[in-house]
Amino acid sequence: MSNPLTAPRTAPFGLPPFNDIRPEHFRPAFETALSQHLSEIEAVAKNPAAPNFANTIEALERAGKPLADVGSVFWNLTATDTNAEMQEIERDMAGALSRHSSEISMNPELFRRVETLYAQRDRLGLTPEQSRVLELTYKNFIRAGAKLNDADKARMTAILERLAGLSTRFSQNVLADESSWLLLLDESDLDGLSADFRAAAARIAAERGSPGKYAVTLARSSAEIFLQSSERRDLREIVFKAWASRGENGGETDNGALIREILALREERARLLGFETFADYKLDDTMAKTPAAVRELLDRVWTPALARAAEERAHIQALAEKEGANFTVAAHDWRYYAERVRRSLYDLDQASLRPYFQLEKIMAAAFDVAGKLFGLRFVERKWLDLYHPDVRAFEVLDDEGKHVALFLADYFARPSKRSGAWMSDFRAQQKLDGDVRPIVVNVMNFTKGADGAPTLLSLDDARTLFHEFGHGLHGMLSDVTYPLVAGTSVARDFVELPSQLYEHWLLEPAVLREFALHAETGDPMPEDLLERIIASRHFNQGFATVEFCASAVVDLDIHARSAAGVDPGAFETEALSRLSMPPEIIMRHRLPHFSHIFSGDGYSAGYYSYLWAEVLDADAFEAFKEKGDPFAPDVAARLREFIYAAGGRQDAADAYVAFRGRMPTVEPLLRQRGFAQA
Repeated sequence: MSNPLTAPRTAPFGLPPFNDIRPEHFRPAFETALSQHLSEIEAVAKNPAAPNFANTIEALERAGKPLADVGSVFWNLTATDTNAEMQEIERDMAGALSRHSSEISMNPELFRRVETLYAQRDRLGLTPEQSRVLELTYKNFIRAGAKLNDADKARMTAILERLAGLSTRFSQNVLADESSWLLLLDESDLDGLSADFRAAAARIAAERGSPGKYAVTLARSSAEIFLQSSERRDLREIVFKAWASRGENGGETDNGALIREILALREERARLLGFETFADYKLDDTMAKTPAAVRELLDRVWTPALARAAEERAHIQALAEKEGANFTVAAHDWRYYAERVRRSLYDLDQASLRPYFQLEKIMAAAFDVAGKLFGLRFVERKWLDLYHPDVRAFEVLDDEGKHVALFLADYFARPSKRSGAWMSDFRAQQKLDGDVRPIVVNVMNFTKGADGAPTLLSLDDARTLFHEFGHGLHGMLSDVTYPLVAGTSVARDFVELPSQLYEHWLLEPAVLREFALHAETGDPMPEDLLERIIASRHFNQGFATVEFCASAVVDLDIHARSAAGVDPGAFETEALSRLSMPPEIIMRHRLPHFSHIFSGDGYSAGYYSYLWAEVLDADAFEAFKEKGDPFAPDVAARLREFIYAAGGRQDAADAYVAFRGRMPTVEPLLRQRGFAQA
């Protein structure tokens, strides 16, 4: 029987045939694609012709398309709609794909061809993008171990395979802890919770087999709103402890032993490649370059953030005592009392704001901003077969009606989806063989409105939507020739610039006036409310910055030291004590569930990237402010050309300078967070 994963794609826009794909199709599809890829690699490596850019680098760029197609479907589905059968395949394929990658990276004949070209690079007459692709290809081989001796190559292969399996298990453990936990409530437990939250909680309880009850889950949009709103301190403590202890509950899903082994193997990997620590290895090909540069930024922000958090703590404690509390405010109290302080200072609370942030309207706002900046239109295509009923598809058109991309929106939480929010793709842009347009997906975990009611978002949820849409635009607007540098294939501490920059437009008054419409009345947000939101933009920034920076510091520190005998729990406690971490605030991501750094190594020793990119995004948005127009056409044109469309075709610093004319300073970030005078 034919396998839909390996058959030519005939669905509209080149979508995978989701309705025909079953879990049993993936193993044979991977086997076929892996074999074909190795044959293609062998042909490149053994080509009798002298190496040139076309027969070596371009041939490598063309190789492996079937594997990329199968992998894009599989990894997207395991993240968004998994099951036990898919997770078993995931565990097996993690190791198999790691071995496959090592076999290519450590092929001596193949590397000799790449190395020969790299040595001749100044004499090859390459375009700037071709030069960049050659440089990155060579560096990727080096960083994967191409220059190691045979014994070290064998050890590196084993390390990478084991790490792939451990990272997969880590991610699956976190998902298991999140999806299995549920707090069922009665009507008497709902004091302080809004009507829309109650309705959504009732729907979740009914779906989980408890009609007549109300359920809180560990999806951030459920747990965080509960922590902000519930008047029941005992229940807030239960939810908070469950959220904070994911991955460290003992038994099969405990991640402590996995973390210890991951750290040891990462250190060994780095030392095989000549680096003292894993942090040195990871940062070597980033904008930051060194752990010292990252520490300098974190230290610059930590001190004012800690001082601001102390002020916030004092306000919270004073309010709690004024309201009759006879306890010291704890971590499970902060969000609740912070909301009450916000209400007292700005006459604002999340419950009253949520009706103005309807999911449908915020999506429309994100689309509209993209239209004003980049001339894009988003047209929903409801007739497409997608991988889940909740997913929606939009064709992206330019101002001349030409197809740009297909955008998929997968916004609702479900037990089969891992937590968090992210951007991915089912097909990346490239022009090596025709103009291949991307299929991009944004994934979030919002709690769906009940019984056809609109889904209401918190202000943070709305920011998350804009953030991930910024990543999505980075993929959709990509305009490069080579897959290696397409879309978000940029330095890790540069990749967050397009996403964090896009968040700025959410709070532009013109955007709020048009799209912040009340869910029941349809009335626009009142001007005084809009002004209060703008006035409160620095509220609780001490808390937000401390919880983020603590995670970034612990991530960097644990990867910048010897892993011998490290105990993750003890290390976390000691590191936070050294930072004078307020006991009322915990890390945004504690080590046992820190998926950014342990579910793969994408952000390992690199969680600081969000702050590094904020230096860039704060400075970048000032380019629009300087023009007095948040949609200034000339600035938007440069932004598209050098940031959103450019992928990784040039060094990240060079790309930023091409857009802005200079490198940024940290002052706009400090002003953005309210730690310096505007």
